[in-house]
Parts: sequence; structure tokens; C-alpha cells
Amino acid sequence: MSHGGQARATLDDLYRTPGKAELIGGRIVPYMATGHIPNRVAFRIARSLDDHATQRGKGVAYTDNMGFAVPELPSGRESFSPDAAYYEGPLPQNLMRFIEGAPTFAAEVRSENDYGPAAEAEMADKRADYFAAGTPVVWDVDPVAECIHVYKASDPTQPTVYQRGQVADAEPAVPGWRVAVDWLFS
Repeated sequence: MSHGGQARATLDDLYRTPGKAELIGGRIVPYMATGHIPNRVAFRIARSLDDHATQRGKGVAYTDNMGFAVPELPSGRESFSPDAAYYEGPLPQNLMRFIEGAPTFAAEVRSENDYGPAAEAEMADKRADYFAAGTPVVWDVDPVAECIHVYKASDPTQPTVYQRGQVADAEPAVPGWRVAVDWLFS
């Protein structure tokens, strides 16, 4: 199938794409590099998830740019690359490749351009894709407002909001994991 004369991109094409990108509707969609605060927040989420996974002896935490390949969704999406993620499924046979399946938990940390009506709609669509692929919990992390909107597949449009002074979780996706909002944004 071609789009405007261009061959449909595949996961193999995505592997050869420099920088962060996702495969959506047969197209490679690049993402801009992020700034200081969003990167630090994403790193702290991944670091905390990694400590938790190590303590539990279960699951794997991933930093920004890890690829998760999924069967094509109704939106056309075939991959995710969350800012931070946790995964409890089987690892790929070739450990140099993407995870085959949706993350168990995904954190999307807003960058400078992730604000306004168009960005909100895009993020809502991406959350819907996560839920359609089987991810039970998705965080929308807002470094400007210093809060975390926790969305669950069980109630995908009604997030729980965690702010400074509170402790956020990703139940039931990451059992027992807790992280202080103050620490993430400090």
C-alpha cells in the first residue's frame, strides 16, 4: 500500500531512523529533542521505576526512546516510544530489538510545544492508542504546572491529578510503586 506514491514504512524502517520517532499510519513520525526540565523529570521517573523493578525482581524500566512495537491499531499506529516506561511482558528474542507489545505503564512528559488545544487533542489520541494496545496506566506529566494526570484504561477520560506535596502511583500497572511529586519536579 502506498501513500501519495511513497511506500508504506515498516518497523525495519523505524529501526534505521535516527533520533526519536514512532510508526503511525505507515509513516515515520519524528519527535523533537526535549529540554532540560522534561528530560530530568522523565529520567527521574525511569530511575525510580528501575529501583522499584529491581527491588521487586519483576518488570523492566525504560528511559526515553525505547521502542514498543504493537499490532497496527485503528489509528494506524504501530509503535510507541514513551518518555519513561515499565514493562512486565516477554523480552524480544533478539535483545537488540524493540519490545513486542505495549508498555505496562507509560509516562509522557510534556515538552515546550505540548501545550494548547492541538497538543491536547494529540495527547488524548495517543492515550487512546495506549489503551487500545493494552497499556493499563498512562501518565501525562506537566512540568509547567508541576502535576501528573494519571489516566487509567478503566476510566480513560477521568484522570487522577497529583500535585506538589502528594505522592503519585501507577496502580494497578506498577504495584506498590510510589513517587513524591516534589522530588520529580525538584
